Amino acid sequence: MSDGHGPPPETPSGWSAEQPPPYSAPPASPWTAPGAPQQPSYGQPYGEPLQQHQPLGPGPQTPYPPYPHPQPGYGYAPPPPALRPGIIPLRPLGLGDILDGTIKLIRSNPKAVLGLSAVAALLASVPVAVGQAFVLDTMGGMIDDPESAYTSSDGLTSVYGVAAQYGGTLVSYMVQFVVVTLLTGVLTRILGRAVFGGSITAREAWQLVKSRVPALFGVVALMAVIMLVPLVVMVLLIVVVAMNVSSGGAGVVLGLTFLFMIAYLAYYLFFTTRFAFASPVVVLEGRGPIEAMRRSWHLVTGSFWRVLGILLLTSLLVGLVAGILSVPFTLAGTLFGVFGAGSMATTIASAVLIAAGGTLGSMLTYPFQAGVAGLLYADRRMRSEAFDLVLQTAAIEQQRQGWVHASADELWHPSNSARP
Repeated sequence: MSDGHGPPPETPSGWSAEQPPPYSAPPASPWTAPGAPQQPSYGQPYGEPLQQHQPLGPGPQTPYPPYPHPQPGYGYAPPPPALRPGIIPLRPLGLGDILDGTIKLIRSNPKAVLGLSAVAALLASVPVAVGQAFVLDTMGGMIDDPESAYTSSDGLTSVYGVAAQYGGTLVSYMVQFVVVTLLTGVLTRILGRAVFGGSITAREAWQLVKSRVPALFGVVALMAVIMLVPLVVMVLLIVVVAMNVSSGGAGVVLGLTFLFMIAYLAYYLFFTTRFAFASPVVVLEGRGPIEAMRRSWHLVTGSFWRVLGILLLTSLLVGLVAGILSVPFTLAGTLFGVFGAGSMATTIASAVLIAAGGTLGSMLTYPFQAGVAGLLYADRRMRSEAFDLVLQTAAIEQQRQGWVHASADELWHPSNSARP
């Protein structure tokens, strides 16, 4: 609406808003073939014959080309790429996106991720390394004097060596139960912020995670019960069968043991896959242990084989890399322990080398497995709850503000899903 000052406003087509456009005949479409029927033009009475295109010059006329389909380079516009403010694109993820995002998680915050993982790996590797070094020292003495293996004192030493080895392994498992559980929670919190392109220190992550520690231990304890109870039952059944069969029934016991091992492997893979997202749910959604396991079961439903395949592939890749890093140190420590038996210096060197190999291997294993589990959890929410729309909206707002606020952590709560 004009206020009388200045010319009237223009419409996008260039015509004044107060002056209607002329309804004269529009120019003929360049994509209409000669002789094809046309619609009546403006200003021409309906029912009169339409004017045909006149030839532009003497000679044969080339027919007009058909309407071109969109092709790259001829007005074709590919779909815009998904937003990627952080380590992953904010859309349903493929295997490559998950592996690449996990690597970017480690590279984006190496001090927090690798530093914490190295501490956890060292604490878990030292008890095993000490026990193995003691056993290797005993084996070295037996190699130097094979007959000493039958003496009472050396036999007692061998018993002590075996006890030290298994005792160190047991202590290592106990340390892993505590340390790896805490590490998983902290790494998951770091991942939750890295998805939006933000970074967080180890101290800040711990402040956010420490209230969820009891729930994390609850999940690990429930998983231990689920895994150990059927294993104990199977072992007891095998022992009972072995005690009741005759001396020639060793084949029956071996066959039954093999069947039990196959059944337990399937049992283990099924439940570890079903509850793979329990720890991320505890940390990012703030749920209790049982609710987190129920939530993980629900998220895996409909994509069980895909989740299982990615977790197995990740375990194989991580195991291969960890083996390449740890085998040289473990081999060197073994040689020091066997051929330098009887010397305290070689025993210490053997323990240090074995611990270094285990630390290097686990330092990459822990964050990689935690990262893959966390990104798989995010992918399942994107596919089943349209959670990518929530993440994209938040990412656009954060890009407008120019920084990632700590309130981005609250977006992981299921109440923010587009399809709860």
